[in-house]
Amino acid sequence: MLRGKTVAVVVPCYNEESQIGFVIETMPAFVDRIVVVNDCSPDRTAEVVKELIAKDRAKGEGRCIPRHRVERTRWNEAELVLQEESEREMAHYVPSEVVNEHPETDRIILINNLQNGGVGAGIARGYKWCQDHAIDCTAVMAGDGQMDPNELESICLPVIDEGIDYVKGNRLIHRSAWLVIPRVRFFGNSILSILTKLASGYWRVSDTQTGYTAIGLRAMQAIKLHKIYRSYGMPNDMLVKLNIAQCTLREVEIKPVYRVGEQSKMKVMKVIPRVSRLLIKSFFIRLYRKYLFKDFHPLFIFYNYAFIAGIVTIPYAFKIIKAFLTGSVMNTEPLIAFLFLATSSFQALIFAMWMDMQDNERLYK
Repeated sequence: MLRGKTVAVVVPCYNEESQIGFVIETMPAFVDRIVVVNDCSPDRTAEVVKELIAKDRAKGEGRCIPRHRVERTRWNEAELVLQEESEREMAHYVPSEVVNEHPETDRIILINNLQNGGVGAGIARGYKWCQDHAIDCTAVMAGDGQMDPNELESICLPVIDEGIDYVKGNRLIHRSAWLVIPRVRFFGNSILSILTKLASGYWRVSDTQTGYTAIGLRAMQAIKLHKIYRSYGMPNDMLVKLNIAQCTLREVEIKPVYRVGEQSKMKVMKVIPRVSRLLIKSFFIRLYRKYLFKDFHPLFIFYNYAFIAGIVTIPYAFKIIKAFLTGSVMNTEPLIAFLFLATSSFQALIFAMWMDMQDNERLYK
């Protein structure tokens, strides 16, 4: 426990038989549960974790954390409905099994996904276990050993002490970032961070691709965990969902860690286009859900006008370009229409972005 609050760490892993033991064995003592989600690895990842479970169980130091259940009273029908809905949602997760015979007392929990679902699916399944057991603070650490366990406390404390909903590490503000992070990853991270600012509404966020995070129980209960994006766009999608749910965010400085025996499974040039498409879609989902259906805001009108006017401008732009290239005489109407639409579209976009920044400033702690 940390400051009297329960702490769990979700460790998604795929083919990490050489690294997973190091990750588990170096986990800080204040961590109550290490929830390893093995994403159908064909190597010995599961066997290594089972051996560590048996070794840890032999110590007999496990603290009981039972599955949280809501008891019926006259006034809590709403909580019972939510509990039933949560149980039905298990059908939407990747099929899995909890390997432990004594999950209530084992410190290390092994969940085997029965089919490969992706890193996001693994984290979502781990989150689900922690939500069901009412863990106060749930962190995520990769199974490849790229996250320094000594930094875990600084990630979790804002959730524990201040009630921040979501805390994420930021490697880009560390003074060694430009020297340590591979150039192609730095470049890809920067592009996706810019797109994520617009899509998520967290305009001050950066290093959006880091997986070293901590989330509070309230935030986990505020979003649909089974709808988290299942692949490498998961951190970006998570930020959009948290923003729609009005969750507070903080970034803490962490060091970039590379060359510790990990083998990267992410292909940057494939991930950037895929995640970019996800972010464009996510932006419109946030725009409509947060600023139209949940609580109307004028920025909804400004954003939509900017996009519509921008699209209408395109035919006029083609006419002007065609007339310029062919040297033909053109009426003034297309030029006036182009100037009006282009100018008003740009102004509406700037106003919308400014309003978006102002509205979401309160969520960045």
